[in-house]
Amino acid sequence: MNLEVHESIDDISALQWNALNPDDDPFLRHEFLAALEHNGCVGSRFGWHPRHLAVWDGERLMGVAPLYEKDNSYGEFVFDFAWADAYQRHGARYYPKLVSAIPYTPATGRRPLVAAGADQRRVIGALLDGAVGLAGKLGASSLHWLFVTPEQNAHFQKLGLMERVGCQFHWRNQGYDGFDAFLEALTSKRRKNIRRERRTVREAGIRLELLHGPEVTDAQWERFAYFYAKTFRERYSLPTLNEAFFKEVGQTLGRQVILILAHAGAECVAGALLYRGGPVLYGRHWGCLRDYDGLHFEVCYYQGIEYCIREGLQRFEPGAQGEHKIWRGFMPTLTYSDHWIAHPGFRAAIGEFLDKEKPAMLDYAQTLAESSPYRRGE
Repeated sequence: MNLEVHESIDDISALQWNALNPDDDPFLRHEFLAALEHNGCVGSRFGWHPRHLAVWDGERLMGVAPLYEKDNSYGEFVFDFAWADAYQRHGARYYPKLVSAIPYTPATGRRPLVAAGADQRRVIGALLDGAVGLAGKLGASSLHWLFVTPEQNAHFQKLGLMERVGCQFHWRNQGYDGFDAFLEALTSKRRKNIRRERRTVREAGIRLELLHGPEVTDAQWERFAYFYAKTFRERYSLPTLNEAFFKEVGQTLGRQVILILAHAGAECVAGALLYRGGPVLYGRHWGCLRDYDGLHFEVCYYQGIEYCIREGLQRFEPGAQGEHKIWRGFMPTLTYSDHWIAHPGFRAAIGEFLDKEKPAMLDYAQTLAESSPYRRGE
């Protein structure tokens, strides 16, 4: 097998790359990652430098890993700012580092991708060895695989990487035949709260529109891009995606892209961007012109749940964090990342921290699960 490092995903055939994505994960599609590169959403401006790894057997692509050289920790959602600070306080450099992740996207998926029928252990081992070797050439402090699947997490554990556990809130479809059936599974208090929130939006005269990628007009993408940028700037943060990116993925990913727009009269006042892949719906970005009571919950959560029920999707991942999601049917779900630290001393210190953090995170998830909004036995 031959390992190659690619500084542009376009160096690899989209057909070959996508053939390694059996779950049809939208964020692992060649088109999604290429759109980030084509439109300046990654690169030197934001500190995400593509260093994609590919393992070849002759002309056959055996495995790939979306990989980036990072000179910051933004847009990852697995927070290691304290690690970087510890390096700095000891006169060492934490950056650059290598990260295998989907930029700005805290969604669980395969990292890396391996061809069907290939020796998983051998291919993943080759990609890991290649990433560690590249870290050495670049003088990188560390290697991080973020939001990996539970199966790949277990494999990385066997290879000696350090595990980090996180918590998100996911909704699961229990075979509901409609939104009312979902509500009936909740306690009376939570059911009434959701109905009140939805009624408030209706009484405000808000009209909702759901569109798939190719159905969205240029003007609608322009409007949503404004909402997206406004949300980040109001939080004193930097918007990294742009109108050109949204337009490109809307066309290249087709019906995997879902845009929900909210209208007050003739004015579009809010929007949410979601993606679908296999049995999963992913909520990603939201923005609004002004505040409307309950509109965020309606557009970002309840419309997504209705979509999952209607389309037969099994899981809805609305994004990172947010304990308020529990009261709306989203339950604590563990996430995993795996880490390799080059420096022995820092590796030991970070490993000790992770050993203490994990039981605390498990206890946090369990405590929140005990506040389930579902009726007993659901």
